[in-house]
Amino acid sequence: MFTLIVVVSVLGLAFLFISRSKKEKSGNWVQFFAKGKDSGFSFKEIELLRRLAARCNIDDPTSLFWSQNQLDICIRSMVRGIRMSGESEEQGTQDFLSKLYDYRKKIEMNKPQIKNGISGSRQIGEGQPLRILVTGIGVFKSEVVKNTSQYLTITRPVNAKISNTISWNGMKISVYFWREDDAGYVFDTDVTDEVFSKGISSLKIEHTDSLFRTQKRKSIRIKLHKAAFLYLAKDDDVPGKIEMAPGLKCFLEDLSDTGCAVTVGGQAAAGLRVKIQFALDNTAISMLGTVRSVDFRQDTNRTVLHVEADPLPMEIRNQILGEVFGMLPEDDEDELPFRVLDDEAAGISAQVGPAAPEDAAKHPETANE
Repeated sequence: MFTLIVVVSVLGLAFLFISRSKKEKSGNWVQFFAKGKDSGFSFKEIELLRRLAARCNIDDPTSLFWSQNQLDICIRSMVRGIRMSGESEEQGTQDFLSKLYDYRKKIEMNKPQIKNGISGSRQIGEGQPLRILVTGIGVFKSEVVKNTSQYLTITRPVNAKISNTISWNGMKISVYFWREDDAGYVFDTDVTDEVFSKGISSLKIEHTDSLFRTQKRKSIRIKLHKAAFLYLAKDDDVPGKIEMAPGLKCFLEDLSDTGCAVTVGGQAAAGLRVKIQFALDNTAISMLGTVRSVDFRQDTNRTVLHVEADPLPMEIRNQILGEVFGMLPEDDEDELPFRVLDDEAAGISAQVGPAAPEDAAKHPETANE
């Protein structure tokens, strides 16, 4: 009888232990599914995430919904698996990968330095490009020379089409600028003096604590310096279509899933419809879009074109976001498959359009995007 009681007691304790363990484990996954649902994933996608977390040995699976590093581990594992299995053309795979990249972008965009921005002109960095608007006269280019607690010093504004004999002292101006990886800003201020600062003809302008934040960035960009081809778009062009013949040589300077910046030789105009073709992970990528603003650099006779892309096919968008977030393998031999480009020493040639108009007069707040 005593032996029977002992056996029953032991079995009871074992049952309680197993039940508690299962309950705790189940509770963790219940929390995981609840968090996934709150984050906008479907039940099927959450189950795929659960398997991915298990495969990557993530100790706390719920951390995928708030930890950039943990999410990167899982996405990188998935990209590697897609490459090995050859599932890149399956729609369901691309849909899920796209959802993960969208969530990854959301985590990045919610970082305080991107989400909150700056509130006053004392926070503007030296070297920041500016657009100066003077009502009734026009838009001028300038940049920050020095920023002290008392005043902001900027280079004397210039506009090739307007006389540089303007008397700036006491003038009311509007200042526009684009803060990298943040947003566009504008503020009104007064010029207090014309001076020479660091040997440069400059203006002192008053500070403000009332910056108006505009056009918050909706995408994450990566800096590059990659050889590419540029083509003037044709009426029948569609996003993703690859050109087999070489185009105008250019250099891709930054890239996101919503656009890019490229450097070309000579001058070019805003408003052009163009196609930019380059390679990522030894795959040809074609981006069709519109030149929204230009930045002509007279000292080098080169122009930076800021291109807003047309909506991209999902697979191409995923490929670009893989590059932006560092999910693609590093490959020093990354080249356009249809032709190996000459290196920069060969130069970038010819202009792609007429001399650029003062397009910033229409959209001064986008001039530095």
